[in-house]
Amino acid sequence: MSAPTIPQISPSEALARQRAGALLIDVRETHECALGYPEGALRVPRATLEAEPGLHVARPAMEVLLICASGRRSLLAAECLARRGYARVASVAGGFARWVEENLPVSRPEGDTDFYQRYSRHLLLPEVGEAGQRRLEAARVALVGAGGLGSPAAFYLAAAGIGTLRLADDDVVDRSNLQRQILHTDDRVGLPKVQSARATLAALNPRVRVEPLAERITAANVERLIGDADVVIDGADNFAVRYLLSDACVKLGKPLVYGAVHRFEGQVSVFDAGRQRGRAPCYRCLFPEPPPPEFAPNCAEAGVLGVLPGIIGLLQANEAIKLVLGFGEPLIGRLLHFDALAMRFRETRLSPDPDCPVCAAGKPFPGYIDYQRFCAAG
Repeated sequence: MSAPTIPQISPSEALARQRAGALLIDVRETHECALGYPEGALRVPRATLEAEPGLHVARPAMEVLLICASGRRSLLAAECLARRGYARVASVAGGFARWVEENLPVSRPEGDTDFYQRYSRHLLLPEVGEAGQRRLEAARVALVGAGGLGSPAAFYLAAAGIGTLRLADDDVVDRSNLQRQILHTDDRVGLPKVQSARATLAALNPRVRVEPLAERITAANVERLIGDADVVIDGADNFAVRYLLSDACVKLGKPLVYGAVHRFEGQVSVFDAGRQRGRAPCYRCLFPEPPPPEFAPNCAEAGVLGVLPGIIGLLQANEAIKLVLGFGEPLIGRLLHFDALAMRFRETRLSPDPDCPVCAAGKPFPGYIDYQRFCAAG
């Protein structure tokens, strides 16, 4: 059977017909209509309309005008209705995009206009939509370190709409930081990094609550700093803090997004042993013992390509967002290596250590240790 011929009309003509009594139906998905829809239009997703048109169109003799994003889906829906006996069906050419271009009246969902405008590109993604964006806004992320890794991670988490960012760092801005720590500016040299970070992030997205903590993370305060977080991000630059964070996340059942950089190379992974005992590794499963200090110099000692922490920090932000939204495949049990000089990624599979002193299945938490001495002994 050939497809019925469907009239395609301009948005202006559709508006005139709607005002004359025609029924205008927006057949886009709900998350698309969150950004706005033609004023007075009935909102019915295409699949719903095609399944039971009688629930939405009282009489087959009614004049029905269908609109979507660009005009393609509305045309297909109109053909479906025509085959089912609806004789007066038309599709709006150019869809809602052209409706907006022609400055025709638009309605938006009641409530928070800033929310719908600011996160409009997320709302267009079915995998995120309004429900997912609300989850991001309700989420709490603890980020240890407001430096090379923490800067890009915090920037994009704030832009994405993470509701609360807790930043812990006891350092101050130094001019040597500015080559890579993009949260900070030259006029803030000497200020606490968390204070500088809060100013930058508030300017980017005032909806995000930034909790600056100018503290060095220790066994005495780690649980207070990360205890109510949904995700923890490791932006530290030393092994003592990494072991401490990992142990605390195992004890508290928090996913930890790990990142590290050295000269021209970086690593990213997600350690989730606290919630997946015996199935997911922790940081100690990767590094049972720290390397000797002379084999693990920090950026101040070995140098680092300025863009490298940006790349690794963005990957950490990506993993954190996936964990909050519960979609995709997080880097659990996988270590992603990046070589900036070769522009090459490679992946190493990680297995949980059945004899891990911290995360082995059924093993009680052994307690915190003197991590500085532990790492110095390595």
